[in-house]
Amino acid sequence: MPETRARKFRQAAFVYLHVGLLYLAAVWVMAGLDMVPAERGPIWVWMLAGVGILAVVVWGLWSWQNVWFARAIWALHALRLPALIEGAFFRLGEAGDAADPTIPSSFFLTALVVVLVNLWMLARAGWDL
Repeated sequence: MPETRARKFRQAAFVYLHVGLLYLAAVWVMAGLDMVPAERGPIWVWMLAGVGILAVVVWGLWSWQNVWFARAIWALHALRLPALIEGAFFRLGEAGDAADPTIPSSFFLTALVVVLVNLWMLARAGWDL
């Protein structure tokens, strides 16, 4: 039974690693296309922060294997859902008209699927003991 639990945490860590890499790659590409506002600071700071968060979460899931840590990461990751759902299905501007399609809704839909898979793996580690 402990091996099954450890496998779930390793799988959750591995999936989270890939989600993090996908997010870092998206930020890198968006920065290259000048889609990241300059007033938010230099992109290297955000990339470094992203790598740091990614490393801590992957290490925590892989090594620590604490259900409360997995549940906390699940809850924080679930906060991404409203923005992804809005971007994928309800692209409205300020006045209720169609939003500027700078980022296609397919980007948000794909991210929504990736986040849901990650939430599933985190839930397996955090609740399916």
